[in-house]
Amino acid sequence: MSRKAAVPTVSNGSYLQGQTNGRLSSMASGQPAQEGKVVLKKKVTLLRGISIIIGTIIGAGIFISPKGILKNTGSVGMSLTVWTACGILSLFGALCYAELGTCIKKSGGHYTYILEAFGPLPAFVRVWVELLVIRPAATAVISLAFGRYILEPFFMQCEIPELAIKLITAVGITLVMVLNSTSVSWSARIQMFLTFCKLVAILIIIVPGVIQLIKGETQHFKNAFAGNDASVLGLPLAFYSGMYAYSGWFYLNFVTEEVENLYLNIPLAICISMIIVTVGYVLTNVAYFTTISAGELLLSKAVAVTFAERLMGNFSLAVPVFVALSCFGSMNGGVFAVSRMFFVASREGHLPEILSMIHVRKHTPLPAVIVLHPLTMIMLFNGDLYSLLNFLSFARWLFIGLVVAGLIYLRYKRPDMPRPFKVPLFIPALFSFTCLFMVALSLYSDPVNTGIGFAITLTGIPAYYLFIVWDKKPKWFRKLLGK
Repeated sequence: MSRKAAVPTVSNGSYLQGQTNGRLSSMASGQPAQEGKVVLKKKVTLLRGISIIIGTIIGAGIFISPKGILKNTGSVGMSLTVWTACGILSLFGALCYAELGTCIKKSGGHYTYILEAFGPLPAFVRVWVELLVIRPAATAVISLAFGRYILEPFFMQCEIPELAIKLITAVGITLVMVLNSTSVSWSARIQMFLTFCKLVAILIIIVPGVIQLIKGETQHFKNAFAGNDASVLGLPLAFYSGMYAYSGWFYLNFVTEEVENLYLNIPLAICISMIIVTVGYVLTNVAYFTTISAGELLLSKAVAVTFAERLMGNFSLAVPVFVALSCFGSMNGGVFAVSRMFFVASREGHLPEILSMIHVRKHTPLPAVIVLHPLTMIMLFNGDLYSLLNFLSFARWLFIGLVVAGLIYLRYKRPDMPRPFKVPLFIPALFSFTCLFMVALSLYSDPVNTGIGFAITLTGIPAYYLFIVWDKKPKWFRKLLGK
């Protein structure tokens, strides 16, 4: 497969092409950028890296409905064990990505690592599904939670109109897109503020929970492992729910080229973030059980609100606001990170060339950000979002498992590759096995939805040969692709 070299535009235009032949000289090789080129600047510090990871992982789930694990484990003690185990397992995956991020110094996350290890076809399929379905649907879902909870204090006595939720959601999505198009620095600063709000929200739950424990409110922890026995399929499904709750630890790898002192900051940011999130998640669930029984938690539509109403009185009105801010932080972090995947895929010739353009003054990958806006709006107003996410949830873990398996493959394929940060081999082996096991489980437990998702994913193969490999395209078709 041949790729055309990207030719920089003149410097007085609105955008400049930042790369040549899929390589960014100042970022990938450490050499100065050529004169007249615009590049993404290294503005992601350690603190900003931590805020990207924590701010994207902690969404609405821990506040609204952390019952998937409890439902599938059958007891309070086992659910807390699974929350802890999923945090440790997610840390293992994050450490694998820390090794990949320090030895492959290119942005793009999953896409880049699959491209390096297994070649262009699986990498294209990954970015194809992400662009068309996964990212727009995921952004729309978390945005809907934002819209619902930002309106909650104004509709305490009645149901919130669906149209009002969708309209305020559309405003939130547009605001995130404008923010990420305007300034990397401001996007990172707001992400840090929102991450602080998330941690405050978790502390608002944890501190009263600890006070309850000190008072001796431990009745829900007696015989903690007694209850309904988990089924053979229940425990793996509980891990599936837990791993989903922790997903987001990989987003810093999407912006590798913008991280200051990446050899130090990527591993540090990942380790610090995962420790904070794991401790926060486990203690939050402990706090819930000091006040709410297992049966009540399974029936609650918003566990944090139920918890706050029982212990905080009128202050419970603040909880929906914190949940909304938490959702906004996940929206902002996801768009900030995933737009870099599209940017890099365009740079490699797998997406239209315009998506690898950088704004000449703002130094943001504006086209790669804006492309998400119409797709997300279509999903918001017309798509069956939850079905789409169910169809494609297996695809995320399939490709993450493939990435970590690629780390093992690269150890043997390219043993001389510099690896400033290196994890023991059992960590990627265990993590990739877990991911692939979850994929196999979803095929067994829900063959219809998983089969539909698998079929959607496979559409990337003919798309690859049509858009990338086929050289004799009509002129109008090449112009449509920006080539």
